[in-house]
Amino acid sequence: MNLDVVILLGAAVVIAAIASVAVAHRSGLPSLLLFLGFGLLLGDSALGIPFSDPELARNIGLFALAVILAEGGLTTNWRHVRPAIPSALLLATLGIGVSILIVALAVRYLLGFDWRLALILGAVLASTDAAAVFSVLRRLPLPPRLAGILEAESGFNDAPTVIVVVLLSNITTPMPSAWMFLWNTVLELAIGAAVAFVVGPAGAYALRRVALPASGLYPLAVLALTFVSYGGAVMAHGSGFLAVYLTGLMLGNARLPHRAATRGFAEGAAWLAQIGLFVMLGLLASPKQMSSSIVPGLIAGTVLVLLARPISVVVCALAARVTRLDTISWREQAFLSWAGLRGAVPIVLATIPWAAGVPGSQDLFDQVFVIVVVFTLVQGPTLPFVARLLRVSAPAEALDLEVESAPLEELNADLLQVRVPPGSQLHGVEIFELRLPADAAVTLIVREGKSFVPSQTTRVRVGDQVLVVTAANCREQVERRLRAVSRAGKLAGWYGERGME
Repeated sequence: MNLDVVILLGAAVVIAAIASVAVAHRSGLPSLLLFLGFGLLLGDSALGIPFSDPELARNIGLFALAVILAEGGLTTNWRHVRPAIPSALLLATLGIGVSILIVALAVRYLLGFDWRLALILGAVLASTDAAAVFSVLRRLPLPPRLAGILEAESGFNDAPTVIVVVLLSNITTPMPSAWMFLWNTVLELAIGAAVAFVVGPAGAYALRRVALPASGLYPLAVLALTFVSYGGAVMAHGSGFLAVYLTGLMLGNARLPHRAATRGFAEGAAWLAQIGLFVMLGLLASPKQMSSSIVPGLIAGTVLVLLARPISVVVCALAARVTRLDTISWREQAFLSWAGLRGAVPIVLATIPWAAGVPGSQDLFDQVFVIVVVFTLVQGPTLPFVARLLRVSAPAEALDLEVESAPLEELNADLLQVRVPPGSQLHGVEIFELRLPADAAVTLIVREGKSFVPSQTTRVRVGDQVLVVTAANCREQVERRLRAVSRAGKLAGWYGERGME
């Protein structure tokens, strides 16, 4: 196909996909279903664009997943996920193992799969999808700890499942023992974490001390650092997925200049990766060949959703309670069981055995495709209803403040740009009532396109952009105070609101 035609078609698909996000948002459907639909429409069963290279799909898919995980780490609030880390790690390790075994046993004895293919299917389906979780759950008013469990789990569990799928897909060697699985998994995860704990802090240190000539270079540098971590971990025979997520998590929560711009850039890159990934997977799928995969897919998916996921959640909750790491109520367990969304990750993982030539793997890919489409269609739109039914929804809150910062290197200070969103309790608060630290001051307000220097009695309004100059050593205190007032008003301290989340 002519390069100009490819560029035009690609741009048109991206624009159509972006427009479809609004439809998905209103309907509650995960956008991945619409993107997959675009791919199917472009494929050989409709418009006739041929694509049947599982190895290329695997490579592109793994790269796109790395971008999505980097964005997940960069946009995750550490204060939200920190209390959830023990439960999330259990779900991403012990929970993965339980889910693999239950699905493998079911498809082995119900569908007659051989053990290798049964375990591969269990491993492919075990991981929740970061893109689906981030896009759906961040629209739900969930308590921070519960949302943190789901977000952290989806960020952590890609790494062990990729390791297991790769090991099982190596048909040139006998299937490894359980101890070999465990040893390889622990070793690769440890190497990935070690690389992240070197690259993340070192990158944050460098970015804080290097004044780049353009603000747009900071997001590029941050995203590049996450891929330095990914590449370094893979070259050291470690988990690149764990490395990229942890590096993103550290950089996203470090004191860096232009954090809001970095977050926006990362979200845009992740959306582009999702669109390209899902469209490509839709192209790879062939609806004409899927008729024989519908029944096996529905059986395996039902086992996954109604047995494997709930049992793995209950086992992990029991382990957390016994070890006193965490306590998960039965309502939270029920919601976690239903909210284990699958998306691009299982489909991408299904390309690994297909590219490796595992017998029966092409049919397995079709079955996974059916499972993802059907059960995402069932689970995604029903999550708000299930959250209300189980009473795990949090009260609706005003949108959080968007705070952009730029370094004032010679003054050892920061310039904060605060946008006051609708519903914020900052509306009507006078400048002196903000009670900012002595080393911080509101220097300018931009209102309806006009800027002015406020007095101590000037009232802040919704829609204002408030510029605050603060000494570097009290910047976090200033941000916490502004967020506290935004949520609870000028008497935030009396209500116990500290702006910590």
